[in-house]
This record gives sequence, C-alpha cells and structure tokens, in this order.
Amino acid sequence: MALAELIIRAIDWFYIRPVAAVLPRQVFRYAVCGGVTYILFDPVCYFLFYNFIVAHRYVDLGFVVVSPHIAAMILVFPFTFFVGFWLNRYVAFRRSPIGAGTQLLRYLLSVAGSVLLTYAGLKFFVEVCGVWPTPAKMVTTLLTTVYSFLAAKYFTFRHAEKPE
Repeated sequence: MALAELIIRAIDWFYIRPVAAVLPRQVFRYAVCGGVTYILFDPVCYFLFYNFIVAHRYVDLGFVVVSPHIAAMILVFPFTFFVGFWLNRYVAFRRSPIGAGTQLLRYLLSVAGSVLLTYAGLKFFVEVCGVWPTPAKMVTTLLTTVYSFLAAKYFTFRHAEKPE
C-alpha cells in the first residue's frame, strides 16, 4: 500500500460524526493535511531553524541584511513547500485531472501569495506589535489558511468540469 493510501486511511478514520455532517471529505482531508503541514511541521521546523540554525542572528547576504525571523522563514520554505504539495496532490485533491507539472507551477504561484502574506504578517506582528517570532508565525499561518484553501480548490488542483 502506498504512503498516500495509508495517510488517507488514517485521516478518514477520524472522518466521523459530527465532522462528517458538517465538512465534505475533501475539506476535511485538506484541513488535516494543512494542519499537519502548517500548524505542526512548519512551526516545529521554524522553531528549530530560528533557534539552532539561524540562532537569533541577523544574516548578512552582502546586499541586504535579513532579520533572524525572516531568515528562518526563508530556510524553512522548501521543506514546507514540498511536503504541502505532496499531501495536497496525493491526499486532499487526488482526483484533479491537471498534470503534475502544471499543478506544481500553480502551487508555486499560490504559495507565493501565501509567502507574501506570511512575510507581511511576520513584519507586522514581530516588528510593529512586538510579538515573539514563533507565535507570530503561527498566527500569520492561520491567517493565510483561507486564502490557501481557496487557491488550492479553485486554481491549483481544481476539477476540470470542461475540457481546458
């Protein structure tokens, strides 16, 4: 059995009342995949990178100095990107007829919007509001969830109702 099938079975085991009465299965799978990726995996990676890789230091790239919380966000991005794409493609939106290359490009575009929202949120919460970086990242991630779902459902992994 493929890894995606095991993940789907595990997720669907929790798809019971009252959740099943309120959420369609696809939305539930997306929520679980997003929760695992962006509520658990991403903040843990961010915490590790911020505290141990970047180690609270500013990163001088020669042409710009990047603050530690933004440097950690940049370094965590590839990990979160590919885990999120894989889970969305093979678990949440597996019936999409769109090819993998097109999905990956569309996913990159939709994630770029999320990255911009995350960047602005981190700048705002950390530098304007004085919130600690890890909680600021978690709040910012929650704020991008609605955008991400809508982009995934209606752009990246949409079902083709008419031939394209």
